[in-house]
Amino acid sequence: MSDDASLDFRYAVANTEILVPPSGMLETFGNTLLNYIVVSELMDSVGKCHVRTGRMKLLKPQIITPSAYSEMLLDGFGEEARKYVQWLAEHEDDVHILRYGYTLKRESFSEETVTRPIEAVLEDVGKDVKERNDPFLALVRGVDEPWDVSLVRLFWEVVNRSARKNIRDMAAKKLFEHGAAGGLSPEVRQEIEEGFAAAARDPSLVKRLGALLQRHNVFQAYEERFFALMKK
Repeated sequence: MSDDASLDFRYAVANTEILVPPSGMLETFGNTLLNYIVVSELMDSVGKCHVRTGRMKLLKPQIITPSAYSEMLLDGFGEEARKYVQWLAEHEDDVHILRYGYTLKRESFSEETVTRPIEAVLEDVGKDVKERNDPFLALVRGVDEPWDVSLVRLFWEVVNRSARKNIRDMAAKKLFEHGAAGGLSPEVRQEIEEGFAAAARDPSLVKRLGALLQRHNVFQAYEERFFALMKK
């Protein structure tokens, strides 16, 4: 690995290939578990490669309003960014911005060193992946260090293919309309936050919080947080 982390990152991205992409789409209203196999050739050994298997938890996409996103853009940017912010403000009802994220499930991770040419390993692993016919399993050819950058590439591959469907699903539930989580007034948002805080202190208020979310038609936008509170 070089002393320049940005060079290592760019090298890893440029030399990552998604050989068998997952065919499944990301869940719109829940988390998605994605299995991966990353095969990479050892940098200092000829005819050896690492086979890493694991699982990613891709988080439920969250709505970010154009106004909130535009505020993030302004810090440190010039006139062109300000023009873009103005455009976002004028097209508030037409622009949908989703935030995605993922975490790695370490309990399912394994790493194996194989003394065989990487092409032969990829051929065998590829056959196994296709036979398993798992819509949420991906085979990736990456670099050995930093190998996890290959997962970032895989993450964006899945997001880019799923985003259009996620937006359609949210639009069908009217989550982009005024009154959905992204279009709440500051007063209503504050009322909801106070409701969550009160229910966290007094479990008897959870039912009242659920009614509040239903009244403002935003229960689905807050449901993961609501059920996490109920479990506590």
